[in-house]
Amino acid sequence: MLYNFSWLTFILLLETSLSSYCSAESLITMNGSIIETACSIDINSKDQTIEMGSLSISQITRDGQSNAKNFSIRLINCVLERPESKKPNWQYFTVTFDGVHDGSLFTTNGQAEGIGIEISSTSGEVVYPGKAMSSQELTDGSRNLNYKLRIKRNNKSLKSGNYFSLIKYKLDYE
Repeated sequence: MLYNFSWLTFILLLETSLSSYCSAESLITMNGSIIETACSIDINSKDQTIEMGSLSISQITRDGQSNAKNFSIRLINCVLERPESKKPNWQYFTVTFDGVHDGSLFTTNGQAEGIGIEISSTSGEVVYPGKAMSSQELTDGSRNLNYKLRIKRNNKSLKSGNYFSLIKYKLDYE
């Protein structure tokens, strides 16, 4: 599996003086990266917030889980040909979701207890935190990677309250 990261960070400081009566200082911080990759991730897919809504303790007790919420990661500008002709073209990719977890569930923070988060592909493949999902064939152009997220009961006592979680994902190309 090949992937290469090169980080490039810019900090631009702008100072402006309009006149003796008016002055302003501004700071613009920019960051980014130049990487060797087959696809870009659509800007709307990079940082997502998924509202799960309210879930009653009786539903989680009865069903053991919430209804699923769909979300997608959109890949754009996929090109199979590598910049260096000596390297083979990109053919496959894997997605790995990672974050704090307890077994196969991502943990939640906040007042609510007794729950965790499960992610699965729309084809039913369950995500295991920190482990790459099944390899997928890469194609030129754009595509959506579709997933489902649901709240599941874990082995702890249920307690009502708000919750949140941070789950990261990465794509590796071969």
